[in-house]
Amino acid sequence: MKWEDLPEEMKTDGARPYYDILVKKRASLIIKRIFDFVISLLMLCLLSPVFLVLAILIKLDSKGPVFYRQVRVTTGSRDFRIYKFRTMVQNADKIGSLVTAGNDARITKIGSKIRKCRLDELPQLLNVIKGEMSFVGTRPEVRKYVEAYDDEMRATLLMPAGITSLASINFKDEDVIMDRYLDQGMSADTAYIKYVLPEKMKYNLEYMKTFSFWDDVKLMIKTFIKVLT
Repeated sequence: MKWEDLPEEMKTDGARPYYDILVKKRASLIIKRIFDFVISLLMLCLLSPVFLVLAILIKLDSKGPVFYRQVRVTTGSRDFRIYKFRTMVQNADKIGSLVTAGNDARITKIGSKIRKCRLDELPQLLNVIKGEMSFVGTRPEVRKYVEAYDDEMRATLLMPAGITSLASINFKDEDVIMDRYLDQGMSADTAYIKYVLPEKMKYNLEYMKTFSFWDDVKLMIKTFIKVLT
């Protein structure tokens, strides 16, 4: 995407250096997209039995749909609907914050177990196939939190949102971190925007500076190991 074709809110002085870096890595970005499509398609076929089992467990555990779809933001500040296995009560986003804490009463029994293993993220393979997401990249946020980005943070919208990232690994226990702020009497939204989001963005911006296809592969392996341990 050419700089002049980007939405006005993305054409900031803070984002421009990252754009210039990515222009020089166009070949790696093409390889990244081909890899994403092929591997996600293979994984969907291989994991179809897991999808079936999780779908049955979710339906038996609580009322509501198997999948949860929420509008998030990806490349070029475009809205898309992210797919996840539902781990909270039906209409949870209407009865509480858009971020969750470890002791969130909206999380279902089976949902708690699914979240610990990050199995709720598996349906995002569909988003990867559609080109809305990549295996590695900044986790997609809802528009409300994207509007809180500073000029430099908007650079993360130059690449597809990701299923995993270095920030995701280092903030694996984000629910626990959020609990600490909530215990101080802070609201979930304030804690996330003021403290958690800026720290995660440091990792996301560093990733963009040093992006390479092989580093993506290493990060995927690291994520797999973290999920198992």
